[in-house]
Amino acid sequence: MKFVFAPDSFKGTLTSQEVTEILEKEARKVFHDVTTVSVQIADGGEGTLETLVGQTKGEYIRQSVLDPLGREIESGFGKLYENTAIIEMAKASGLPLLKKEERNPLRASTYGTGQLIRAALDQNFKHIYIALGGSATNDGGMGALTALGVRFLDEAGAELEPAGENLIRIRDLDTKGLHPGGAGCKFTLICDVKNPLVGANGATYVFGRQKGASDAMLDELERGMLQYAFVVEEKYKVKIREIPGGGAAGGIGAALHFFLNAEIKPGIETILDMLHFDELLEGADLVVTGEGRLDWQSAFGKVPSGVGLRCKQKNIPAVALVGAVGRNASDIYEYGIDSVFTSVSSIASEEEVMAHAREMVEDAANRMFRCIQVGRKLR
Repeated sequence: MKFVFAPDSFKGTLTSQEVTEILEKEARKVFHDVTTVSVQIADGGEGTLETLVGQTKGEYIRQSVLDPLGREIESGFGKLYENTAIIEMAKASGLPLLKKEERNPLRASTYGTGQLIRAALDQNFKHIYIALGGSATNDGGMGALTALGVRFLDEAGAELEPAGENLIRIRDLDTKGLHPGGAGCKFTLICDVKNPLVGANGATYVFGRQKGASDAMLDELERGMLQYAFVVEEKYKVKIREIPGGGAAGGIGAALHFFLNAEIKPGIETILDMLHFDELLEGADLVVTGEGRLDWQSAFGKVPSGVGLRCKQKNIPAVALVGAVGRNASDIYEYGIDSVFTSVSSIASEEEVMAHAREMVEDAANRMFRCIQVGRKLR
């Protein structure tokens, strides 16, 4: 028998690699004739950099950048192949870099992400993947473009500091200093959302609150984003406000799509293709995927649904081992997942779950494989 293990990380407790190691160990306790293939998966959010560098046996390149509030931090990007790099936006401009009380999309900037892009261009990478999940920003990509040489000007012609609060003050742009390496580089944005730049379903109103915005901030940021879009559209005679995925990561999707000609692609599908996942499925009898919490959102571009759909296409049974389930978790059954097993099996506090995550997942994996073994004996 051949089992393929392809879980996401259990955020805050276990990495994708740790989960696969547990699955391998527990599978061999129950099945003595099993061959296992393990692959760590991410969906374009946090953990994408480590996943892809690890799976491709790539290299991590360190780089000092400014975090969302302008403080210098140690970050970096990955070299996957000779001319291909991967940048995870969350490593430079992400929510995990801020304390909860520091979240403020009026002040936060994507400048650090731009520094990573500049560093990759300086090293002559010709294809740069950028994972857009987990951002703390809502600056329309103003910071990233500033780091790449674009100047945003106010009505007096003075250069603006790149931050969400200054979008409303943009009256002109100067792109003469845009990094020349961008013209010869292919950019692919790994993105799970299709939200446009502005409007009720745009970057600000859909994602701004989780980044620390109050109702008043949301309205201010939206007015700024509309002003930004107006200036770009008037100057370059284009339409950026309705680009599907343009609202990703606080609007950086639209900025990189227009100024760097970046292609916006769905996260999990892109990563599965990069890892040649369909080839790993050849001859598989069972696939086990999973994530920390499975709910209605899991069906929209998350690892379980992406893996499940690939299995469904090849008629391979697939199950999900997860930490817990939430509202409408059963939606996942429409996406190729045949059953779900949870590791949290009794009433416990969040602190207890975090402290005992490994043994809980080990126990759940063992129960899952024993259940599958029973299924083999049924006539």
